[in-house]
Amino acid sequence: MAVPVFKERMATADLAVMMPLKSVAATLRADIIARRARIGIIGLGYVGLPLGTAFAEVGFRVTGFDVDIKRVTALNSGVSHIHDVSSARVGKLVSDGLFHATAETAQLADSDIVIICVPTPLTADGQPDLTYVESATDYVARTLRRGQLVILESTTYPGTTREVVLPRLEATGLRAGRDFFLAFSPERVDPGNPKFGITNTPKVTGGLDEESTELATLFYRQAVETVVPVSSPESAEMVKLMENTFRAVNIALANEMAAICDRLGIDSWEVIDAASTKPFGFMAFYPGPGVGGHCIPLDPIYLAWKMQQLDYHTRFIALASAVNHERPHYVVSRLAEALQNDGKSLVGANVLVLGVAYKADIDDPRESPALDIIAALADQGAAVSYHDPHIPTVLTGGVHYTSDPLTADRLETADCVLLLTNHRAFDYSFITRHSRLIVDTRNAFKNVAIGDDTTLVRL
Repeated sequence: MAVPVFKERMATADLAVMMPLKSVAATLRADIIARRARIGIIGLGYVGLPLGTAFAEVGFRVTGFDVDIKRVTALNSGVSHIHDVSSARVGKLVSDGLFHATAETAQLADSDIVIICVPTPLTADGQPDLTYVESATDYVARTLRRGQLVILESTTYPGTTREVVLPRLEATGLRAGRDFFLAFSPERVDPGNPKFGITNTPKVTGGLDEESTELATLFYRQAVETVVPVSSPESAEMVKLMENTFRAVNIALANEMAAICDRLGIDSWEVIDAASTKPFGFMAFYPGPGVGGHCIPLDPIYLAWKMQQLDYHTRFIALASAVNHERPHYVVSRLAEALQNDGKSLVGANVLVLGVAYKADIDDPRESPALDIIAALADQGAAVSYHDPHIPTVLTGGVHYTSDPLTADRLETADCVLLLTNHRAFDYSFITRHSRLIVDTRNAFKNVAIGDDTTLVRL
């Protein structure tokens, strides 16, 4: 028997209400395979836009929703704000009619699959802030109809899909597993990664019921090479937190080992390189000025908060967060020591910071330890400026800073050059030729010749 297809979804809404769920699921399954299913993505940031372009490029019609009108207008003009998604890609998809951005959430009614990709920051007192998830879910609920698949991708604590998203959707009178499908699939976007993107990074899916898991898995397989289904949304939510807590703990260990090696007069970078030659039982993590970005500083806190509600203290997470949080202060103290060894005081010192992005080769300063370091240096009386080829301005410590041109004269007038982000765009040989004192937190000058007139301090 042929599977019925809704050619005009709004016109067939009444028919959908009359159909058994199995038939509705079969229709959505057929539409996914034929790539007729319409995709709605809420949030066009570093997760939503790459995801939307990936599915549009394999033939799905994608509508992206964002509250930023300027962003919406730019995308519809073929201009991308995401480093990993070129304007040329966006422009082609817009002109082909496969991608459209809008701020009108009423258009979600036309979507067969709705994916929520909004931020999950922390509140001022360090608690999970699900405001964006709640608002996005409410948008979906206003137009929720039978047969839709709703997927949450925003990183959050285990239980959010079932405890926060589900009740808001079921307040419509529709029921998950009977009228619509609900799943969680953690985003695994790594901005600036030239090797792994949406299509070749395995995707984890966990549905509220078996049908939801199967539909979500089938959907992602249309654009992603490998999809890994798990037993529940809670398991899928935990996967993301496990990954980033693992990283946070091991970065904290690397930072602490670097401080230990520093006290012992040992080169921690040499130790890590040598330890990495072991073919088993060791995985290299590297020290730095601290942790930044949208994942490592925040995600473990989500898990710790959830466990506090269950009267369980996550000691490893607390310790790792404390170690990583202290790292910027350690950098400032070692910089002050380096200046003192050079016969100068931190007070009044001319410090040039290189790189304020939280990682190399991206234009994102969110939660960057560089911002804390700049503010701390300024508070202690240093005259601080910065250069970052990817970030023209930043705000930290209540002060707006503008990126200075990286000239020989600027380097030569600096009492200390502090390397915080190892962008490939930096000419490291040029920097060493014109700098008197360099404090390197990323081992960026490892293979650069250092002249007799330059002092290099590696942390």
